[in-house]
This record gives sequence, structure tokens and C-alpha cells, in this order.
Amino acid sequence: MSSYNLDVFFAPKTVAIIGASAREGSVGNILVRNLLDGPYQDKLILINPKGGEAEGLPMHSSLADVETEVDLGVIAVAPQFVPATIEDLGKKGARGAVVITAGLGSGEGSLSQECLDIAARYGLRIVGPNCVGVLSPRAGLNASFCHLPGKPGDLALLSQSGAIVTSVVDWAEKHNIGFSGLVSMGDKADVDFGDLIDYFAMDPHTRAILLYIESIKDARKFMSSARAAARAKPVVLIKSGRHADGAKAAASHTGALAGEDNVYDAAFERAGLLRVFDLDEFFDAVETLTHVRKLKGPKLTILTNGGGAGVLAVDDLVDHNGQMATLSDETIEALNQVLPATWSGANPVDIIGDAGADRYKAALNLCMDDKNSDAVLAMACPTALASTEDAARAVVEVMEERKKQGKRRPPIFAAWLGGDDKISEIFESAGIPHYPTPADAIRGFMYVVKHMEAQKTLMRMPPALPEVKPDLETARKVIEKALAKGKKWLNAVEITKVLEAYDLPIAAARAASNPEEASELAKPLIEQFGAVVVKIDSPDIQHKSDVGGVVLDLNSSELVAKVTKEVMERAADAVPDADIRGVTVHPMIRKPHAIELIGGMTVDKLWGPVMVFGRGGTAVEVIRDKALALPPLDMLSARDMMEKTRVNRLLGGYRDRPASDREAIAKIMVKLSQITADFPEIQEVDFNPILADHAGSIITDARVRIASAEEGHPHKRFAIKPYPAEWEHEIELKDGRVVLVRPIRPEDEELYPPFFEQVTDEDLRLRFFSAARSMNHAFIAKLTQLDYARSMAFIAIEKDSGNMLGAVRLHGDPNHDDGEYAVMVRSDLKGQGLGWKLMKLILQFAEKDGFNTVTGEVLRGNRTMRSMCEALGFEAHSDPDDEDLVRMIFKVPNISQRICETQKAMEQ
Repeated sequence: MSSYNLDVFFAPKTVAIIGASAREGSVGNILVRNLLDGPYQDKLILINPKGGEAEGLPMHSSLADVETEVDLGVIAVAPQFVPATIEDLGKKGARGAVVITAGLGSGEGSLSQECLDIAARYGLRIVGPNCVGVLSPRAGLNASFCHLPGKPGDLALLSQSGAIVTSVVDWAEKHNIGFSGLVSMGDKADVDFGDLIDYFAMDPHTRAILLYIESIKDARKFMSSARAAARAKPVVLIKSGRHADGAKAAASHTGALAGEDNVYDAAFERAGLLRVFDLDEFFDAVETLTHVRKLKGPKLTILTNGGGAGVLAVDDLVDHNGQMATLSDETIEALNQVLPATWSGANPVDIIGDAGADRYKAALNLCMDDKNSDAVLAMACPTALASTEDAARAVVEVMEERKKQGKRRPPIFAAWLGGDDKISEIFESAGIPHYPTPADAIRGFMYVVKHMEAQKTLMRMPPALPEVKPDLETARKVIEKALAKGKKWLNAVEITKVLEAYDLPIAAARAASNPEEASELAKPLIEQFGAVVVKIDSPDIQHKSDVGGVVLDLNSSELVAKVTKEVMERAADAVPDADIRGVTVHPMIRKPHAIELIGGMTVDKLWGPVMVFGRGGTAVEVIRDKALALPPLDMLSARDMMEKTRVNRLLGGYRDRPASDREAIAKIMVKLSQITADFPEIQEVDFNPILADHAGSIITDARVRIASAEEGHPHKRFAIKPYPAEWEHEIELKDGRVVLVRPIRPEDEELYPPFFEQVTDEDLRLRFFSAARSMNHAFIAKLTQLDYARSMAFIAIEKDSGNMLGAVRLHGDPNHDDGEYAVMVRSDLKGQGLGWKLMKLILQFAEKDGFNTVTGEVLRGNRTMRSMCEALGFEAHSDPDDEDLVRMIFKVPNISQRICETQKAMEQ
């Protein structure tokens, strides 16, 4: 249900406490007191079967006795009474319930599931059970047993742990930090992270979202909401239980490398979230995000009265991959005029230990004037020579004076070592983030930098995917045949066929059941490659080298026969029960300076497919130099994986060894991602080793595990919905030209500028309600970078020229209930039927994807669009807020039938 009805938890019209109590210290009594402390005195209804009164208000024996409608219920009754209470709230028209009660269980047959079933009938949302409650400081609502109501502000805190909520509220109270909302989610039976992230991402009063996560239920829902939110505002999280599961025994190297917390890390990074690892970091993030909205760039100037502290700050900045600002010659010369001759002469700007308020003001003003500085870290170490309190006031005065004068004001971060409450109050009153140590300040600064970098990453335009049309039929037959035989692992020959179907470079395998057959197969390979490799062929032996099952560099057919016999005997001795089917013979690939890599895929129980890349070879699990990413991959995300590994430095070349072909490596990972999307039967893949050098890469050994796939779409298991290739098709326009229509991809951004050049100003005005042509990267990226889980856009491309002819899109709301359409075709193509075909297609997609309505805003004067929509079955409604707009509404069920009937009517 996503964000449906979530507003009731943050601004309810009326609140009922079911389980209210007059007993001091009880949860029911604390709830009453907390709600009475806000503006809900006249909107509060107390329920207790024993009646009586609490805090001067009457307690009704049941909800049925109350004539007033209830908007939000807060439940603190024994577990067995919670389902009936949810039913009573539903009958009273309640839209939400906060279930404080613990012990409702989970899953089929539990009290929790019974509550969900009842709530679903009424469209009632549930926070909890087993939670502290909800606080909405902006509305004065404290529907919790938290000891403080929280200050109003623009941070949202969403936590599974009630203790974290109460701790953060307590800390924030002392630091004058406020919140737009705080939610203790408890068991997350209904409302979860995805729902609340969607809600606060759209909330204009929320500037940043903070998450405390113990577990996630729905990976795709979480990723969809998190990626959307991170494009708009910072999302910072702390995830507990990092070492709960640890590494487990796995059948493949890939499986062993993909530890649970590593996968969480990959997911958070892919979504553009900022992860911290303890409460100190969490509080630093809150402190920073409260006061600093954004930076123009990543370069920091450090101003200090202590050289040692300045050097420590630089070390911390370098450790976090931050950048020092290089002060201009003009700034250096100006600082020479106001500072002692012994000052540092560069950044960090050490203004010497006897610096007083005047010196701080003069130096800080010059640092802020320097256009190379995107932010300034001002620090003070206590000395007997000057007052650090006066220095703090000087920093505040500089900011106030520059604001009045309209001068440049890059953000300031403060680290006053040994500072007391008085100094904290000085900075708090001025809205300057302050920290007890240089390390904390640098960490705070880097949160903002990392958020900027994450947003840039989310908005990048990747290069086009490798142009490969895989032989899906061949690959499918191999996999289906293997499954029909009950196989769990493809053999080397089967793997060769699947990888060759995707044009992946594989040292092709040939199977031999005995030494004589191996000898014959080896002859042409030895002639071509100079030597061959023999490997044991057994579905029961996955790590062949461990049993002496791999022999390299065999340069004669006689030697191949001899070695084959020995390999089969060794394998039989090492694994007596193994099914020894013979050997596979491979060409000996000679790449003397090649680097061994691993590329793979494994399926995580929560996140679905996970890609792994890193240093390969037999010691891969010892070296553990790897990077993880959630698919689908494009060329940019594949390169990002490579850059996170230590082996990437070797790939860049060193001494007399030229750089490896990184593009070829990235293509292997992208194609593996595509195989994973096409065949849900593939459960695990190891390419190890991949031999990479300047001439390219080749997979010399591979393992592929298979299993019967669950019913449904092959992309069902992905946390991020892959490109839906099944919607690709060709259409013909009235003038006979053939057009490819397919889902839009990020790399289509480059097609938009020439397309807009062939759209008239009038058509631009009708589509965007403005004739402005400022179509920059950020604007077009929003059109081309889609989350296919909640939106869709189809692009029409002329097959002969490759030019964009038009596009149609459907942007879904978080509830996946209503989608807003938009369509545009090139101005010179009117009358060719392209707009009509695109609109039909998007309506058919809306039906298949489960939307209930499709809506769109059309200028009243746009008669062409209105006529087309009405012909398709849209209803026209005047916009009550703008007389120039008409809202077109289409009710989705039975779209296909209705479009068919409309088409026939028009043809007649």
C-alpha cells in the first residue's frame, strides 16, 4: 500500500488511546500524558473497559460508546485483544493505528496476521506492533511513550528500535535539533521502511531522512523508495547486526565472497544512501544535516590556531578521500598582510596559538572570499594566550556580517577542542555545526560531500550497452535439458554453449569420457594453440584443483591420454562416491602477463541476484579482494565495481606491463548481468579465472549452478527491476517507415537534444506548459533514468536513421495505483498515427502492471490531445485550481477490450 493513508500518523484529526490508564507509570497513562501535552486535548478519546477517568478526561468503556469519528488509534492492550480493537477502529472510520503492544507473533495464524487481514478490509494502516510509537513534532503529536516530545524541525527519523528513537530525541533536545517526524516501527507488520521513505521523500517539511535498520522485508520496495528519495534529499542510515551471520560455507567462490553485510553495503550504495557504523557517526550526521544544506564542491579550507590539530584534520580528510582547497595567490598574499610571519603560508591556515578574535575574523573572511574554498573548517585549541570563547563569537560575527553585506558564505564547520556548553550554545544559536574533535568535523563534512557524489552517480548517463543479440533459444535449450536430467550444475560443454550464446569469451570445452577420446579431441587444439588443459568432469567435484583435477600445458596427444587416466584415478581416490564422467579438454590460453580475475553471481535470500568482481585464482577466498553490486549492471556500474578493488590498480598497468582492456572486462560483467536477468534458473555463476591483459579477456574456467525457477516474471527475484525487453517491438507509420518502440534507457539521453530541435515552440508549450528550451542534463536524466518498478517510458526510434521520433511515459504514485501519463512526438510527424500508437501502448502497460487509473493534465486549448484521449476513453474534468487545465482520467480495468472497441468504432 506504500504511502497510502500515512498522513494520519503525522497530522490526525482525532486520536483514540485504547488501553488508556489512570495508573501512574503505566504505558497507558504515559500515552495519555504525552498526547495531552500537545494540542490534542480536545481531540483525544480515551478507552478503557473499566471506565473512570485519566488526567481529568473520561475513559469510555469501548469505541462503540463514542459518537465521534476516530482518525488514529493508539493501542496498548493485551495481545489477544488487539485484532478486535483493529476491527472496532475500522468500523469507526480510523485510517491508522499505532500498536504499542508486543507479542503478536508473525506469519500465518498469528495475531499480527489477523490484524493485517482486518486492517486491509478498511484501508487502515498499522505502525508496529511492538513499538514505542510515533512523534510528529510539527503537529505537536506525541503518540508514543517517549520521555520527550521532540522539537519541530526538518529531519525524519525512521527506526526499528524504540530505544534508538528515545536516545536520538534525548540527544537532539540538548543540541536544539528538530524533526518533521519520528517513527518507531517495531515489527513492521504493515508500515515499513519503503512506505515511510516514500512519504518523507515527498514531504516538503523534511530535508533529510535518517534510518536505523535491523532488517528489511521487501528488497525491491525498499530499493525503489530509497533510490527515489536519495535523488531529492540525503538519506543516512545505520544498520545493526553487521556480523550476525558471518561468512558461510558455499559451493562456489562467489557465494563465499558475498557475505550478508557486504550485500547490504552494495544495496545501500546502489540506492545512493549514506551508511554510518555507530551512534557517534549517526549523531555527527544529524548534526551536519541539520545545519548544512549543500556544498558547491568538495574542497575544504582548514583554519586553526594549532598546527598539530590542523595536520590531524588533513590526515582525516585524506583518509576519507576528501580534497584540500588550494588557496589562490591573492588569498595567500592577503593573509600575509594580516597574519604573523610565522603562519603556515598555505592550507591548513595555521594562524598561530596566540590568535585572538580579531585575527580569527580577518583570516576567516579571507578564506571565505577565496573561490577555491567550498567550505571552511574553523578550529580552536585552548591556550592561555587567547579566549576560545571569543574566537567562537568571532566566527559567528563573520557569518552574520557577511550575510548582511551579501558576501560569499561557504558553509562553516567548527571544531573547538575542549569546548564547553557555552561555546556549544554560541554555535547552536548561529546554526553552525560543531564537533568535539577534528575527526568528527571532517566526518561531518564528508557526509555532505558523499551525498553530493551519490546524487551525481545516480544521475550519470552510462554509455550504450554492448550491442549483442543473444541466442536465447540455444541457451534455453541447454538449461532446460540439464534441468530435465536433474542436474544442479552445468558441465563444461553446456557452459560453453550458454556463454557462446551471449558472445562471451570462453576457452571452449570438449568432453571426453576416456583417455583415447581426450587424445583425439586434443590434436586440433594442440595444433592451433600449442597445448591444451585437461580438467576432471564430475558434477560432484566443483573445486577441481583441490583434487588434482586440473593439468595445464599438455603439448602432445600422447601426454593428454596419459594425464587423463591419472586425473580420473586421482579424482576417484579423492572423492570415492563421485560420478566421474571423464574429462574436458580446453585450449591452453597463453597470456604470460595476464591478471587473474573473478566475476560471478550468487542469489541472496533477501536481495536476489548479487554480482561479484575481484582478484581471482585459487587463492581468491584468502585474498578476498572483491566488490559487490546489485544488478542490472551497465558499463558504468561495472567499471565502478572494478574501481573498488585493489586489483584494479594492476589492471592500469605497471612497469613494462601495459594496461589491461578494462572495457572488455566490464562487458563480461554486463553480459553476465543480462544472462542473470534472462534465466531465473541460473542460481550461481563463477568465472574464475578470467585472464585479462591489454589484448582482452578470456574466461578459462566457469561454473554455473541451476535450479527450477519460481513461476512469474523472470525479473521477479531482482531487487532492482531490470530492463523489460519483452516490451520491445516494431510498428509501421502511415508513411511506411518502420519504427522500433522500446522501454527507454539511460543512454537515450543523447537522443533528446536533436529530438527537441525538431519540436516547435508551440508543441513544447502544450507538453511542458512552457516554450523554454533549457533542456540540461539534469532535466533529461529525469526523463531517461527510470525505476521500472514504478514508472515506464517508451521511446520511438526510426530504424533506418536511429533518430528519436517520440516518447510516452507513465509515472506511478508510490501506491502503484494512479499513473500520470505524458506523450510527445516530433512536430513534423503529426498525422502519422505515432501518438495514438504510443498512447495505446502505455495504457496496455498500465493494465498489465496493475494501475487502476491513468491521468494527465492537458491545456484546455490543446484540442488535439483532448480529442485523442477522449477517443481512447478518457474522461475530461475541469481543474478546480486552474481554469486553463483539463484533467484527463482513464479507468484502467479492461483496457485492452476498451481500446479494441474504440479502434473498431473509429475504423467504422
